[in-house]
Amino acid sequence: MTKQEKVEFVINTLNDLYPEIPIPLDHKDPYTLLIAVLMSAQSTDVRVNQITPLLFAKADNPYDMVKLTVDEIRDIIRPVGLSPMKSKGIHGLSQILIDKHNGEVPKTYEALEELPAVGHKTAAVVLSQAFGIPAFPVDTHIQRLMYRWNLSNGKNVVQTEKDAKRLFPEELWNDLHLQIIWYGRQYSPARGWDLEKDIITKTIGRKTEIDKYYKTKKS
Repeated sequence: MTKQEKVEFVINTLNDLYPEIPIPLDHKDPYTLLIAVLMSAQSTDVRVNQITPLLFAKADNPYDMVKLTVDEIRDIIRPVGLSPMKSKGIHGLSQILIDKHNGEVPKTYEALEELPAVGHKTAAVVLSQAFGIPAFPVDTHIQRLMYRWNLSNGKNVVQTEKDAKRLFPEELWNDLHLQIIWYGRQYSPARGWDLEKDIITKTIGRKTEIDKYYKTKKS
């Protein structure tokens, strides 16, 4: 297969598997999505979705959030991990949204990345999922699969994001990054990987990764 044929195979397979694409983090608007994505760093979406209703019951907008203290936020979100940093970030960004953006979540990378505890990936998720602006957030699943599929040699997320944006049509980015995340969780995980169920890697995967898989199975 040519590289273009591989890309088309990935797109077609993912569309067959995920014609409807659920968004992993529960939210009702750009602000609650921003908070949920920030909380998901080094945590699981399942855990975040258990905790955000408790937080949003007290404050689901920046004006109510700044009425809480950092310690109050921290006590609520403690189960998701990294709560000291995340609680300061949530309180701090809420104040900045009020002071600089009339309480609204901005729609540019630059403005989002100026907010405390908001990095490039968080900004990309908010732009794509809240506003429909083309972005390709790269998480650990996408990093792993782009390498497994021999579509990126990227040793870091920056390179992987560049490769993904170069290979895939821009109008598909917002759906594709979610489809790849779901595929990675269900068919091509880091642990407990079963290549027989992983049709994409089995068809177009990097030879060294496939060889390593079979070698591990034999040992």
